[in-house]
Amino acid sequence: MHDSVHPEVIQGGMGVGVSGWRLARAVAAAGGLGVVSGTALDVQLARRLQLGDLAGDLRRSLARFPYREVVDRVMKRYFVPGGIAPGAHFVEVARHTLKPGRDLLGLNVLAGFVEVDLAREGHGGAVGMNLLQKIVLPTLPTLYGAMLAGVGYVLMGAGIPLEIPAALAALSGHQPASLSVGVTGDEAADVRIGFDPAEVGTHLLAEPLAVPYFLPVISSVSLAQILLKRASGPVDGF
Repeated sequence: MHDSVHPEVIQGGMGVGVSGWRLARAVAAAGGLGVVSGTALDVQLARRLQLGDLAGDLRRSLARFPYREVVDRVMKRYFVPGGIAPGAHFVEVARHTLKPGRDLLGLNVLAGFVEVDLAREGHGGAVGMNLLQKIVLPTLPTLYGAMLAGVGYVLMGAGIPLEIPAALAALSGHQPASLSVGVTGDEAADVRIGFDPAEVGTHLLAEPLAVPYFLPVISSVSLAQILLKRASGPVDGF
């Protein structure tokens, strides 16, 4: 059950490390809606681990993740005690495809979890995640990780996110979800990307997850009307 009182101030979701967990935590602790950017969280987590996680924040959060095997795989691949040597190259993260491998899915789930978990740490305020409809390939595992960490709001713009409500409902029950993928040059093609929590083992969790409030980012009344008529589930605000 959600609290019926929503924050009056929403912090902007500025991508790739700008709206990180530290900023979101400060805003949420002050009574606003602290928003973490969900963009490229997999790359950010991998690089922060390779830099040594010197303050221990990432490892503190990873210790709270409910499925240790996922954590162990990511730590084995990316964590460098003390950090990589100056001038050394980072171990790169695999690029997303329509059929991402298990390791990439696990990294994305963990990255979504850590960012929200650290943003929620030490206060009772509200935390949300901002995602971009046009960057669809990592959306589902990132959302699932955020939901495992108790994210309260999902904000999404840069497109018309009609399918997100149904995806949130499925993921809340640790069930498979899918989203359509636009194909340039063949807009009529029915191409979808799916994510099944069973692929990373967390489907074994028994308790359902809370469904976060869904707040699309819109630029016109007509877009709001489209979402209200055609979205796959509840739209809680704009």
